[in-house]
Amino acid sequence: MNLAFLNIGTQEMMLIIIVILFLFGGKKLPELARGLGRGIREFKDASDGIKRELSDQINSFEKDLDVEVEEPKKSPVATAAPTASSMSEQMRAHAEEPKPTSTVPQFTTPAGTHQHNPNNTIADVPLATPTTDDSEASATKEA
Repeated sequence: MNLAFLNIGTQEMMLIIIVILFLFGGKKLPELARGLGRGIREFKDASDGIKRELSDQINSFEKDLDVEVEEPKKSPVATAAPTASSMSEQMRAHAEEPKPTSTVPQFTTPAGTHQHNPNNTIADVPLATPTTDDSEASATKEA
């Protein structure tokens, strides 16, 4: 049988109990167990207190964040009217400005390049003819 407590087997647990009995004796063992129980209870109480304090701090921090998020939602509504009037003024100012009359320059292809003609078909394009080197031709004749 293998106990899953602190990864200690049955034989090791029995050895520890025997050593404790020899060190403290049978009369002091109940007092030792009581003290151990009190220590564990105090540790649990302290850890619960720390958990409560942390959760209170987190909750108050979340409330502060919620308040900060809600405040910006209210302020854009109050500033929307002045923004709309300034936008309409800007639109009027741009409408009154003269429009540029410049034109785009005509595009020409560089010299020595071929311009694409979409009306060409594959039959109109000349096929490339393979050329062979003299050294390649002699090598194929010898083989």
